[in-house]
Amino acid sequence: MADVPVINLAFTGASGAQYGLRLLQCLVAQGCRVNVMVSKAAQVVIATETDFTLPGNTPAMAEAFRQFSGAREGQVCVFGREEWFSPPASGSGEKAPLVICPCSTGTLSALATGASNNLIERAGDVALKERRPLILVLRESPYSEVHLDNMLRLTRMGAVIMPASPGFYHKPESIDDLVDFMVARILDHLGLEQSMVPRWGESGHGRGN
Repeated sequence: MADVPVINLAFTGASGAQYGLRLLQCLVAQGCRVNVMVSKAAQVVIATETDFTLPGNTPAMAEAFRQFSGAREGQVCVFGREEWFSPPASGSGEKAPLVICPCSTGTLSALATGASNNLIERAGDVALKERRPLILVLRESPYSEVHLDNMLRLTRMGAVIMPASPGFYHKPESIDDLVDFMVARILDHLGLEQSMVPRWGESGHGRGN
């Protein structure tokens, strides 16, 4: 199990639940072990934007994610909002990257100011202090000065701000193609292989920044 990549994945209440769900499928397909955290607002957004409805309790939620992603037993773990003894809650836990996808501007603010009022915020605080990869997939428009200031502060701390802004030069034919564009970018930043979208220069249409 030591050689199996571990990824912490958090869903918060911004629009764009499809990005996080597709990312989960891709991580599972690559054999990663995924620690999942879901905010209350994210449960509402997932039910509103998709046909996937999460049950209320953690064990049932883990089983729902497992079936959705095609994961094997134990490959997807779900931790509650106040599970302070879970691996993502401590710097002495698993040294795993954290992806918050989608990331609400409320979560952005909490991370920028060092708040740790729930497990997602604490996991982000741990990623920052331990200098672990932290990818924040924001979905908001337009950005206020507060949002921009918080993004700048977190960038300076080492986080990667990755707004959910898919490109079009790969000639997407569906919403799934747009979702895959962003998920491919996330996988690139995690150092994981992906074949959904060619890298720039690998084909006629290429990829961009």
